[in-house]
Amino acid sequence: MNVAVVGGSGYVGGELVRLLLGHPDVTLTQVTSEGMAGRSLARAHPNLRRATDLTFSRRAELRPADATFLATPHGETMGVMPEILATGGVVFDLSADHRLRDPSAYPKYYRTAHPHPELLAEAVYGLPEVHREELRDARLIAVPGCIATATILALRPFTAAHPTEGLRAVVDAKSGSSAGGHDAGPAGQHAERAGVMRAYAPAGHRHAAEVAQETGVAAAFTCHAVEAVRGVLATVHVFGVPPLEERELWKLYRAAYGGEPFVRVVHEADGLHREPEPKILSGTNFCDVGFAADPEHGRTVLLGALDNLGKGAAGAAVQCLNVRFGRPETTGLGFLGLHPI
Repeated sequence: MNVAVVGGSGYVGGELVRLLLGHPDVTLTQVTSEGMAGRSLARAHPNLRRATDLTFSRRAELRPADATFLATPHGETMGVMPEILATGGVVFDLSADHRLRDPSAYPKYYRTAHPHPELLAEAVYGLPEVHREELRDARLIAVPGCIATATILALRPFTAAHPTEGLRAVVDAKSGSSAGGHDAGPAGQHAERAGVMRAYAPAGHRHAAEVAQETGVAAAFTCHAVEAVRGVLATVHVFGVPPLEERELWKLYRAAYGGEPFVRVVHEADGLHREPEPKILSGTNFCDVGFAADPEHGRTVLLGALDNLGKGAAGAAVQCLNVRFGRPETTGLGFLGLHPI
């Protein structure tokens, strides 16, 4: 299939290009970047040297493709989506512009009204573990946010076993610097980022809207920037319902994810990696989930870890591509990670 990437010079765009170049069923025909038009892809992504002869083009030169991936900043695709859809291919939007079904949520979480609310009803939330069947016929797929994915996959088996009424959840999320994008500004500079454990969203985070939509839980978020390039760890503290014993948690999570190719349940009695650890997931499309029972404090602790550029963005998009076009879901996503790293 012919595939194009819009906004391919950033971190997510580079990860998309890397995965698509290695996909046996994909021919990457075009990668756009307004700032790097005419230059080779390797100028932005040195890991791709000699992997392709493609050069960046401008979005105005975008040609029809079987699938088009949009790796653009939030707010850039919502106004032009009808034009992109008119080319006839399937669109995978990696921005937040079509993730929320409720149009009234966009002014609250993204400070702008959505110009095409009719498309929000059509877009399918790109989490195969939840919406696999809907993805098979979708023409507009909204790839979830990285922290949202880690939180949703950690939380959903628990909420499936409990009524959400009375359930309270507090999410403590930590993310690496690449989650801020290629142009993160002063906060991404080494002098400001090195050694940091910064609470950049101590109360409120836009991914809370995705979690509420997909789990029915209005979770309270605190998000931290930490000294790592890749990775998200979401620790979810659940209160307000009787805590489950660990054997019951094992039963729930095995039932939910035993057949899933990219979700692994990690909760071991000993060893260095007893619980989900983002570091060993770098470059992979896995989300590792774990849990701990804490009846003494009336809570259950749930954990979700992933690579924010992998299962949190580009890897998830390619997984959705495989589902949508009837390919084996793991195609092009077989990298198992590195250890040590």
